[in-house]
Amino acid sequence: MEPRSLAGPRDGAGARAGSGGPGDDRPADFVAALESLAAVRARPEIVLEDIPAPQRLAPFAHALAARVSEGEGDDEVELAVARFIVLHDPAGHEAWDGTTRCVGYLSASTDEHMVDDAMFSEVAWSWLTDALGECGAAWHALGGTVTRTASTRFGDLAGPEHSVDVELRASWTAEDTALGRHLDAWLEVLANAAGLPPPGVALLGPAGTAPEPS
Repeated sequence: MEPRSLAGPRDGAGARAGSGGPGDDRPADFVAALESLAAVRARPEIVLEDIPAPQRLAPFAHALAARVSEGEGDDEVELAVARFIVLHDPAGHEAWDGTTRCVGYLSASTDEHMVDDAMFSEVAWSWLTDALGECGAAWHALGGTVTRTASTRFGDLAGPEHSVDVELRASWTAEDTALGRHLDAWLEVLANAAGLPPPGVALLGPAGTAPEPS
């Protein structure tokens, strides 16, 4: 499936998220959650695509992958990648304390000085908690990890000599079917990890001036 930017309508999204035809045995809450996801409109720098969902973690699941890149063609550089997975068990799950679990993973290159910042992990985690609140997502039972990895390349290995990657893994239980709010929050975390400016604000150009906000 070709990646799509969620800045505009997603072709075929309604068919995937809708109630389906005769014989569709998906629970109504799961269908409503998919419809909410299909309504998400994200900033144009973020490209999202459907990916195969895990089959053994829950009776029903849906998965998306996202990425942020800069440049084009051979000069394209991937700044950050992420996954967002929805797990649904109509019977409920004791460990989740609910029926619907959101699982997020992201990896991004960041400033090498960040690896020495003792507060960076707390700041990165706050991206998620703040975004969930700002997007109006109803949730509980949130847990996860923030990992920073510093690498040094030697010899003929291509790439920058020094690099630092941050990984954020998290899962939480959704309290309703408005999962579009949860996806919005995760995409906001991805934008922060990729170092994107606030929506509508352009970075300074080579001449030191910024274009007018869109």
